Amino acid sequence: MRSRIAVAALAAVLLAGVVPQTKSRLTTALGRFFRDVARARARTRRYGNKYALAQMVLKTEAPLDLSKPQHDGTVTQTELEDGDGTDGAPVYVALRGRVYDVSAGTKFYGPGKAYNHFVGRDASRAFATGCRAAECISADLDGLNPSKLRELDRWMEMYETHDKYTFVGTLVEDPVDKYV
Repeated sequence: MRSRIAVAALAAVLLAGVVPQTKSRLTTALGRFFRDVARARARTRRYGNKYALAQMVLKTEAPLDLSKPQHDGTVTQTELEDGDGTDGAPVYVALRGRVYDVSAGTKFYGPGKAYNHFVGRDASRAFATGCRAAECISADLDGLNPSKLRELDRWMEMYETHDKYTFVGTLVEDPVDKYV
């Protein structure tokens, strides 16, 4: 726990005096680093792979199969948008049409926090590219190269294996919209 605090404090000091463009790149790199540490810990805990972190650093890890849903839950676009954490609502984030409840992470996803702009939306493109601009927060993956798609897979794995975030269901068309 102390090492996490020390690393976070060092990151905050580094980010404090950095120009905005460099700060964005550094924030993205730190986010990816902590994501990969979380993925490695989950692979060690869940699958007994004690070399997971080394495999990630060396880029030799095999991707997890995320093609099979954990359960048959579904979430409509309206339900996803309503998952914004206001008035006791859950906090939802979607990637590639898979919806995750990230309510346990309100210090990251809550109002005014760093990742709040991803809440209630499918933010696949933003996670794949590392772009946080409003125009990047979409489900559109057209034109992305395999490297960017693999980056998205890494984020999905982090959500899939996280101890506090849960898979809610797959995004589906709202049946009411068909008749309106």
